[in-house]
Amino acid sequence: MKEIVSNLRSDFLWGSASAAYQIEGAWNEAGKSPSVWDEYVRIPGTTFKGTTGDVAVDHYHRYKEDVALMAEMGLKAYRFSIAWTRILPKGRGEVNEAGVKFYSDLIDELINNDIEPLVTLYHWDLPQCLMDEYGGWEDRQIIDDFNEYASVLFERFGDRVKYWISLNEQNVFVSLGYQLAMHPPGVKDTQRMYNVNHIANLANAKVINTFHDMVPDGKIGPSFAYSPNYAKDSNPINVLAAEKAENINAYFWMDIYLWGRYPKSALRYLEEQGITLDIQSGDMELLASAKPDFLGINYYQTNTIAYNPIDGVGVGKMNTTGKKGSSGETGVPGHYKRIVNEFVERTNWDWEIDPKGLQVGLQRITSRYDIPVLITENGLGEYDQLTEDGKVHDQYRIDYLQSHVAALNEAVANGTELLGYCTWSFTDLLSWLNGYQKRYGFVYVDKHEVEEGTLERLKKDSYYWYQELIHSHQTK
Repeated sequence: MKEIVSNLRSDFLWGSASAAYQIEGAWNEAGKSPSVWDEYVRIPGTTFKGTTGDVAVDHYHRYKEDVALMAEMGLKAYRFSIAWTRILPKGRGEVNEAGVKFYSDLIDELINNDIEPLVTLYHWDLPQCLMDEYGGWEDRQIIDDFNEYASVLFERFGDRVKYWISLNEQNVFVSLGYQLAMHPPGVKDTQRMYNVNHIANLANAKVINTFHDMVPDGKIGPSFAYSPNYAKDSNPINVLAAEKAENINAYFWMDIYLWGRYPKSALRYLEEQGITLDIQSGDMELLASAKPDFLGINYYQTNTIAYNPIDGVGVGKMNTTGKKGSSGETGVPGHYKRIVNEFVERTNWDWEIDPKGLQVGLQRITSRYDIPVLITENGLGEYDQLTEDGKVHDQYRIDYLQSHVAALNEAVANGTELLGYCTWSFTDLLSWLNGYQKRYGFVYVDKHEVEEGTLERLKKDSYYWYQELIHSHQTK
C-alpha cells in the first residue's frame, strides 16, 4: 500500500471520527440535559423506524473498550464531539463536573494509547433549554452562550487537546433544520435559514478568537461539508450554472471562514431571491478577525450540475431509506439543478462514489485559500451483513477508502497541505435519519432497529485493512 501514501507527511493523522449523539447513549445520565435531538426523535415520523440515540452504541459506558480497539488498530487520531448538554446542562452557568470527568477520562485514555484527540465543539446537539428560551441559533444570545461553553472546554482540556473543530457542517445543520425541515427544529423558511447561518458565522468567529487567546499553541478550524460542483458538459449555460452552484453552496461558507466576507455573486443571488442578511455594526469586522488554523472538510460526494429553467425542478426527494434510485433531481428554478453523474457509481442511498472529486475539491481549496486541510469525515454507509462465522466482509468499503486515500495522495503531490484523514466512522453508529441500518464503521456493533442487539463489537475486514495501511505508512 505504500504507493498510495507515498506523498503523505510522516506525522500524518490517520484517524476516525464520531459524534456524541450518534454513539454515546446515556442521554439522561449523570446530569446531562436533553438536546434538541433528544426531543426531535420523539416526534413520530422524523427518523427511520423511530430510532433514537437514547442508547446509541453505548460508547458512554464502553469507551475504554472502544479506545482499546483503536489502539490495537494503530489509530493515530480520534475525532469526537462533546455534548454541550453534558457540560452545561442549562446551556450556560453551572458546570456539570460529571460531564467534564467523562470527557477528561476519554481524552486521557486516548493519550495513554498514543492517539491524538481531535475535539468537535458542536455536532448539532444544541441544548433544548436554549431552544425553548430564545430559539437557539435564531437569536444572537447564542453567540455568547456558545462562547461560554467553548471557553469551559478550552480551560479544562486545552492543556491536552491540540486540535479543535468549532462547528461541524454548519451548511448542513442550517439547511436541513431551517430550509428543508428534516432536522430540528423542522422549519421550512429560507430567510430564517440565512438568518441562522449568519449568527452561526459570528459564533464561530468569536469562538476561534477566544481559542487563540486561551490555547495559543493549539489549532482550530470549522468543518465544512464540501461537495464540489461539476458542469454537466461544456455548454456554457451549464458551466455558468455549476459556477453559481459552487458560489452559493460552497464559497458562501468557505469565503466567510477564511476571508471574512461573502462572495459578491452569492449576495446578488440572495438579493434576487428577496433574501436579506441582518448584518449589524461590527459583524464583518468580527468575521474578518477570526483566522482558522486549518479547514476541516467532510467529503462524501460531488454534484453534477445543469441549467435549471424557471419552470424546472425545486427541492427533490432525499433518499433516507436505502432504496437505490429513490432520490430525485433537486435544484433552484431559473438557476441550476443537480443531476445524476453517469460516470460514477452510487451507493444504496444514492450518494455518488467519486474519489477523484476529493482530489478536485482539495486542489480548489488549495488554489483559492492556501490553508492546511484536515479531512474530518469520509466514508461509506452501506448495509453490512454478518456471515455465519461472525465476520463482516466489507470489501466495498475497503475499495471506497483505498481509492479516496489515493486521491489524497495525488492532491498532496499537487500542493495540498494535508494534516490528516478521519474516516466516518470508527464503530457503527446511529445515522441521524437512517437509523442503524446504514453502517459506516470499521467495527460492527450488534445494534439494530427498535433498540435490538447485544452491542457486541466485531472487527470488520476493513478494520484490518486500515490497520495495515497505517502500518505501511509508518514503514514507508
